Amino acid sequence: MVLRFQTTEDHGGACGQGHSLTSTRAAVESALRVASDVDTGEIVVSILGQYVILEGFIRQDGHVERAIEIAEDVVRKGYVRSRMLRR
Repeated sequence: MVLRFQTTEDHGGACGQGHSLTSTRAAVESALRVASDVDTGEIVVSILGQYVILEGFIRQDGHVERAIEIAEDVVRKGYVRSRMLRR
């Protein structure tokens, strides 16, 4: 189970009042690392404005979508952008 951060009262962006960029990034990284159903060893998490950016490589079909779902469980749907590629 992933606990969602309540980051702002108005738009629910990934990085708002009360939470630093570092804590948001760390929460997403932790959620990805504990996921047993997706290989996240080559994913890099960064923050750009209000968005969480996932970059790196995935080896299996469906893992890009699953990694995005995991990140969205932390920061809310619509605030994750993927730059991941499948090898």
